[in-house]
Amino acid sequence: MHTFTALLKRFDNNGEKTRWTYIDIPDEVTEALKPGQKTSFRVKGTLDEYVIERVALIPMGPVENRTDGSETRFIMGINAVMRKALRKEKGATVQVRIELDDSPIVLSANLMGCLEDDPAALAFFNSLTKGHQHYFSKWIEEAKTIETKTKRITQAVTGLSMGMGYPEMIRYFKSRTID
Repeated sequence: MHTFTALLKRFDNNGEKTRWTYIDIPDEVTEALKPGQKTSFRVKGTLDEYVIERVALIPMGPVENRTDGSETRFIMGINAVMRKALRKEKGATVQVRIELDDSPIVLSANLMGCLEDDPAALAFFNSLTKGHQHYFSKWIEEAKTIETKTKRITQAVTGLSMGMGYPEMIRYFKSRTID
């Protein structure tokens, strides 16, 4: 387990990461976890006392390309759920304890069952990376009501049958309804 203290930061205008809250992951930690890694990978551990699992460390490219003044190559996004549990915002510090999380990602059984009825949607889903498949699955499983879950499964299968990845599907259905 690797332990360090991190400062919560927030991007201003930075493309898709605009207004993200995040922490920098020291290079010595990422090198110890995954030597030579250049792509995202998942970790588990704690932020203060808040337990995290399957949280992605996101590559930011070479240090010389960073525009936020940081000197690390990886960040961890701190979403609203995490911030609320931590009761902390930009400028606060958190005690971080992380290790590699190589547990398998379990996909939504409901989604997979529905995809079996639509070969085109299933074929496109299977062509996506495991991480992109997980976006769909997590979105569906986070629904709080059966009605919301049903609507999300319908949107996912429809979007996948149209060859849409998760972000394209979300944008597509933002202004449309499915009956």
